Amino acid sequence: MSERPQLSEISISGIGVIDKSSLEFGPGLTVITGETGAGKTMVLTALDLVLGGKVDTSLVRHGQERAIANATFQIPNSFAQRYEERGILSDNNELILTRTVNKDGKSKAVASGVAASASSLQEISEELVMVHGQAASHTLTKSAKHLELLDLFAQHEVLINKYQAKFQEALEMSKRLKAMRSAGKERQKELAELREFASAFKKLKPKAGELQEINDEISRLSSIEGLTNSAGSANSMLDDEENGILTQLGSARKALEKAATLDGSLANLSDQLNDSFYQIQDISANLAGYIADLSADPNRLDSLQNRKAELNTFVKRFSRSLSTEVNDALHELIEKGLNVDNEIADLEGGDERIAELASELNRLESASLEVATELSDSRIASAKQLSKRASEEIHALSMPNTQLVVQVNRGESFEDLNQLGFDEVNFFLQTHKDAPLVSIAKGASGGELSRVALAIEVVIAANENIGTYIFDEVDAGVGGKAAIEVGRRLKELSKIAQVIVVTHLPQVAAWGDEHFVVSKDESGSVSLSEVRKLSKDQRVEEIARMLAGHEDSISAREHAEELLAESR
Repeated sequence: MSERPQLSEISISGIGVIDKSSLEFGPGLTVITGETGAGKTMVLTALDLVLGGKVDTSLVRHGQERAIANATFQIPNSFAQRYEERGILSDNNELILTRTVNKDGKSKAVASGVAASASSLQEISEELVMVHGQAASHTLTKSAKHLELLDLFAQHEVLINKYQAKFQEALEMSKRLKAMRSAGKERQKELAELREFASAFKKLKPKAGELQEINDEISRLSSIEGLTNSAGSANSMLDDEENGILTQLGSARKALEKAATLDGSLANLSDQLNDSFYQIQDISANLAGYIADLSADPNRLDSLQNRKAELNTFVKRFSRSLSTEVNDALHELIEKGLNVDNEIADLEGGDERIAELASELNRLESASLEVATELSDSRIASAKQLSKRASEEIHALSMPNTQLVVQVNRGESFEDLNQLGFDEVNFFLQTHKDAPLVSIAKGASGGELSRVALAIEVVIAANENIGTYIFDEVDAGVGGKAAIEVGRRLKELSKIAQVIVVTHLPQVAAWGDEHFVVSKDESGSVSLSEVRKLSKDQRVEEIARMLAGHEDSISAREHAEELLAESR
């Protein structure tokens, strides 16, 4: 199995122009082609749905009740833990994501049989697939995206988490100090209120989730008579000495054991009956214990109701929350109670305490700046590497004189810090030696921008764990020799991870290890498309069609064979 997750199959039912289709994917590079309007992108639309994408009722095929998309992934052992913890990984390391969209707009998501939300599908799939559509190239023109890409290349996640922890400490201390300084004349009044709250909190000792647990137990104990009767009746049926199920099973067990000594083929059935007997015996014993517990403490209900009343009184007395949910208000008070001693100490300390906190804030700000500088130093070093390696890829994509220049501009003070440090990252293009640096937005045409985006993706892919890269017409605006080089780079990327490409260029399609074609059939007013995997000879025909508009051209077939030979 691959060291990265891999998409093994997509099944589509009732989505757009596709009635029903299934595509099985292997490793390497898979290309999907077809005439304009045939529905090539429906395959990616289906995948977008199972990855938690936005629901659109127009996706449901006309005349059908629902659209269904299903994707199966093979997960290597090195990735398995995060999915096993959710209980959504099969014994053979398969992860199956399913999304159903009804024509009324309601949708349902399932992960290997477990109900899921769209947002959880997005979280589940974050290491599975990276989709690079035509719009992705345009996001490359935004500075925020440049910082994200540099951090992906440099694998800065641990360092960023370290910085954010320090920065958050400093922010919280700053907030605490600000509150102290603004307290002024209200200090004594606030102190009295905090002391009163602290006293009540320490006396009551409320616990998170306690109120819900009490309500659940009160509900159970309020039905104790009905529970005792129902559970007791079930237990009697199981454990009655004369006619109980256990008595009858015991007799059957002995009879079958005797029969098994005469005919060995009955041994397996005898063992199964033995297992059933002991399982029901355990159920009976547990049920008897449950019934005993129900009646063990007749005063328990009164005790719980008194505790509930105390908690409700505490919430009404001290909560300033706008929430009408008592459980939420109690949770907020518990959070406050855990820090109340610090708040009291702050107010009691007066000016002396303010000076202590100001000193601590200076220390935390210095610590934040220190880690931000460490992160910035790493970004500056990584920017040079990314510039060099991406430029090499750009040269290979028929832009031999174009350089990518990644610049990092560093802030200076704590006031310059944000959640990602104090760096501003910008990508520039330099079209020839000594030429001025030009922003990507202004320095590249649509086709060039696609190639620059692809070059960066190829470089970053080596440092990521993404299993499947999907490109939706990334070759837009590209042709000729440049198109051949795009196909070559996609082929190189497919040696690192699985790559799926929707393309209209024969020069790109020729590089595929597997080739699917989407073809359209129009019957009256209804359009219907099908997806087929092509054989070697069929690939020649399809690439010839892409070259000449039809597959019967002799010169186009010769050119198609030449392209396929070159890709091999």
